[in-house]
Amino acid sequence: MVVELKYGNTNTYLIRGDGKYILFDTDWAGTFEKFCKSLKEKRVNVQDIEYLFISHFHPDHVGIAEQIADLGVKIVICDVQQNFVHSSDAIFLKETGKKFVPINEAKAVSLAIGDSRLFLKEAGIEGEIIYTPGHSDDSISLWLDDGSLLVGDLNPLYELPLHKGTQIGDTWEDLLERKPSIIYYGHAKTAVLDEYSEDSTVKASDDSEMQSLVSEIMKYIDKGYSVDKIQKKTSADIGFIEDVTRMYLTHRNVSVQGILDRIEIKNR
Repeated sequence: MVVELKYGNTNTYLIRGDGKYILFDTDWAGTFEKFCKSLKEKRVNVQDIEYLFISHFHPDHVGIAEQIADLGVKIVICDVQQNFVHSSDAIFLKETGKKFVPINEAKAVSLAIGDSRLFLKEAGIEGEIIYTPGHSDDSISLWLDDGSLLVGDLNPLYELPLHKGTQIGDTWEDLLERKPSIIYYGHAKTAVLDEYSEDSTVKASDDSEMQSLVSEIMKYIDKGYSVDKIQKKTSADIGFIEDVTRMYLTHRNVSVQGILDRIEIKNR
């Protein structure tokens, strides 16, 4: 059973094992209290969580990991992630007013991906960890044998036509061979596989004006314009421009609709 926790800009998930849960991803530093509140709403105690897996070590997925670990949850670091654990520390140090505690690797569990099926089975979960590079070189996904697939920030499946022949496309082709039935994203709506076909193109938005605005902002970003200058050019809300800029610069080859989905998740 997969339970989505809604408390910030990133979709994070609880997966129920035999008596305990594993947690997949966290959110930005500063969201710990909201995380605890979200758990309470789901009637889950932090003590009910045994392990925390992090899809990749970007700021919006690792921000409160160590705070959660301080309550007894064990962070699992896969072998392909070992060199990336502290890749976001410097970013958090520049952020003011946000509580961030770097991951203490001495307390974490190291896991070879090849051993992940046995590891998860011992936690009461049938599935495995898969190395899924594309968004980042340390990205992993969680496959559950019931057909559920948690992919972190791997570009949404509806963007696949944009990524044919790329690492992202190759990763998706490998994942689709497993015939997943439902896909849980870090920054997009949960998708049921029968909504996708090989002949599909990038999902169209009902709001063509919004798509046009995002496309225009992206072009100005490519030209190196500042947020203030883009605001003068487009008359768009400064906060919206900042959101588009951040998501465009941190999600490789993201589509216009992908940015809109991520903004919708942020503002839900």
